[in-house]
Amino acid sequence: MHAAALRIELRIPLANSLKAKRGVVRPLVEGLRRVASLSVSEIERHESWQLSTLGVAIVAPDAGHLERLIGEVQSYLDGCTDLEVIEIRASYLEEPQ
Repeated sequence: MHAAALRIELRIPLANSLKAKRGVVRPLVEGLRRVASLSVSEIERHESWQLSTLGVAIVAPDAGHLERLIGEVQSYLDGCTDLEVIEIRASYLEEPQ
C-alpha cells in the first residue's frame, strides 16, 4: 500500500464573499472526490474570502498508481479557470518494514 496527503493552497480571485467562495470550493471538492474516490476537505482559511487550503488523502496499491492519481488531481485543478493554484505539497506515508 502507498499513501500520500496533498496540501493544496488556492486563491479564488473573483470571490467577494464567503458565499461566493463556497460556490467555487464546494464543486471543486466534489469534483476532486469523483476523480478517483479521494478523500477531500477544506482544512484551513475557512473565513478568508479569496484563499482556501484543501487536504486530499490518496491511497493506492503501488507507487506508480499513486503518482498517476496525484497527476490526475493536478490536471483537474489545471482545468479550473475560476481559481489559482498557489502550491501543492505532497507528504508520503512510508510503510513500516
